[in-house]
Amino acid sequence: MKVGVISDTHGLLRAEALAALAGCERIIHAGDIGNADILDQLKAIAALYVVRGNNDLDAPWAEKLPDLLRFDLDGWETLLVHDVADVPAALDSAIKLVITGHSHKPRIEWRGDRLYLNPGSAGRRRFKLPVTLALLDVFETSLEPRLVSLLE
Repeated sequence: MKVGVISDTHGLLRAEALAALAGCERIIHAGDIGNADILDQLKAIAALYVVRGNNDLDAPWAEKLPDLLRFDLDGWETLLVHDVADVPAALDSAIKLVITGHSHKPRIEWRGDRLYLNPGSAGRRRFKLPVTLALLDVFETSLEPRLVSLLE
């Protein structure tokens, strides 16, 4: 299964991001969305998992979005939260995939058999950080993440 992972759009869903997400069976947005229209566009591509970010907290359209979401991604227990600082210290051992955003810094990090994935920021460039999202190939026995640069 091909999964798109995006975060920190901050109201900007680039054409390059939409092109990269085409063909995904699921999309995961790790918060700081910016507006409800972005969620509508993503839902038009694939089933969507989403949490709100710190910049979404005061938005009426986002008040029903969770701050933390746990779900099964084709057999892989997944935890989605905007800020890695909000990941519980005593994390359930069943969780094999932790997805965060917030820092705007893309990261693929294996800690034992658990994958920590931050797709970076797909919205407006912040400082000199790259503009990225992640694609995740989900197999029965493995997860294969890769970062996709949206701007040169």
